[in-house]
Amino acid sequence: MSDIPTIKRQLKIKTGATKRLLKEHTLYKKEADEGKKKVDKLIADGAEGWEVRNAQNLLRESEKMVADTSARLGATVLELRDVVIAGKKEEALKEDPALLEGEDALEEANL
Repeated sequence: MSDIPTIKRQLKIKTGATKRLLKEHTLYKKEADEGKKKVDKLIADGAEGWEVRNAQNLLRESEKMVADTSARLGATVLELRDVVIAGKKEEALKEDPALLEGEDALEEANL
């Protein structure tokens, strides 16, 4: 992958995917936390059984999506890291904005 235009294109693609998946993961985690609070509140308030079950189903779906986005984010971060390493080996890309943006995305994902 020493072709500079190919590396730049892959940097943009992988950086965008990493940012998107990080955003999705954050939103699903927030949704799962809110769902957990809602289920706990419904149980504490003695809500009807169907309402509690429905809230629990929504919570389960959110938790599944958290796990799914976490796995996809991990795979995408590894791919982006490989492309960033390849970009750092190319002298022409040392200060390229796409490379710097890719490094920033890696830092955000590792927080």
